[in-house]
Amino acid sequence: MKRLWAPWRKKYITEGTGKGCFLCRARRSRKDRESFIIARSKSSFAVLNIYPYNNGHVLVVPNRHVAVLSALKDNELLDLTRLCDKAMNKITKVMKAQGINLGVNFGYAAGAGLPGHLHIHIVPRWVGDTNYMPVIGETKVISDSLQAVYESLKMS
Repeated sequence: MKRLWAPWRKKYITEGTGKGCFLCRARRSRKDRESFIIARSKSSFAVLNIYPYNNGHVLVVPNRHVAVLSALKDNELLDLTRLCDKAMNKITKVMKAQGINLGVNFGYAAGAGLPGHLHIHIVPRWVGDTNYMPVIGETKVISDSLQAVYESLKMS
């Protein structure tokens, strides 16, 4: 039996993500620390993924609840892209990421857990970050707390 201690998932297991869009709830909240929002811009925000693939996994999200890039106005798309760039630069500088995976999943078939609200995944990578745990143990180890990552990536 494989076990990985992950107490932060208890709230998700017992309460779920709540009603409606969790990204819209985070955007409306003014409690950035509690929502793990590391940056806000005019048309977008960047938030830590609370179920990350790697430490520092960030979602960059347009403020408007839209499903596809073509639904964004040009200024919103530019703002979203610039915030992605700022987040990637911060991750590279602070976390010493040696690479970054940038991706968007459109639709459930593509892996989108929330297909109605577009969001861009920024996943930091390091040489050797895939070790025996995911390959043999089929378990991913996240070595830092969300609070510690939040403190290191929070942008002013």
